[in-house]
Amino acid sequence: MADKLVTIAQFADYIEAEMAKQLLADCGIESVATGENAANLYPISAVAAIDLQVLEKDAKRAREILESQESHERQDQ
Repeated sequence: MADKLVTIAQFADYIEAEMAKQLLADCGIESVATGENAANLYPISAVAAIDLQVLEKDAKRAREILESQESHERQDQ
């Protein structure tokens, strides 16, 4: 049975979504960003959020990776 895609994060900015996607790829987790085109056309977060999705089996690890990155970024500020 194939895993389904689950949303692990949302972004208003497609660049942030792509950076998160690349971070996950660097850690061996494939992901997909949905809503990128709409976000580029309508840069208002209420109109178009970008969902970052991974396979359900990778969701926990992917969230941990993103949370760890966010924690490091807050410490650097």
